[in-house]
Amino acid sequence: MVEEAQKEKQASPKESIWTKLRRPPKCSFLLLLVIGMSLGIAVWGGLNTAMEWTNRSEFCISCHEMTIPYEELKQTVHFKNRSGTTVNCSDCHVASSKTPTDYMFKSFQKLMAARDVIGKITGVVDTPEKFEAHRLEMAKRVWARMESRDSKECRNCHNFATMDPDKQKARSQIKHEEAQEDKITCIECHKGIAHKPIQHLLEEEAAQAEK
Repeated sequence: MVEEAQKEKQASPKESIWTKLRRPPKCSFLLLLVIGMSLGIAVWGGLNTAMEWTNRSEFCISCHEMTIPYEELKQTVHFKNRSGTTVNCSDCHVASSKTPTDYMFKSFQKLMAARDVIGKITGVVDTPEKFEAHRLEMAKRVWARMESRDSKECRNCHNFATMDPDKQKARSQIKHEEAQEDKITCIECHKGIAHKPIQHLLEEEAAQAEK
């Protein structure tokens, strides 16, 4: 019996240290679940913190070119008014993320904002004169985006259902009634509401195209 045991021991190959290292560790399902949840929370928390930090107007105007439209915003009712409410850059240019779809859109807008940074680095909009030269092009992109979302950025604060027509001017009452009947979205009538009005440039562009 002893001789047979010795023979079996000699016949079986000795397990090398590399085999032991390559062997996957034995972890319980519960431990893996806890680790996965912890990593998920950490990643989500980090992304959300970064998202909110970059939503601050102070972050937006860290590029001096953005101080141009920000100073314009400060002169409008969207910044200073009798009720003391105000909006940040992100309220109109990024909007809130109340649903997963909104969060994806918000993330996409953050990526698209890199275009402004590239414009600064490459010298496309690095002076007030260059900024003005590209103002209409930039504004048209924002108007088109807002129109495609039925002016959701506006509707986050403004709602036809809670408007008091009696406190509006007669012209505003008529226009708002027409907008609801004809499904006209806010940005179609309210271009330039928070920045320098440049709607006339659209008319000039259309006139040039007809020539």
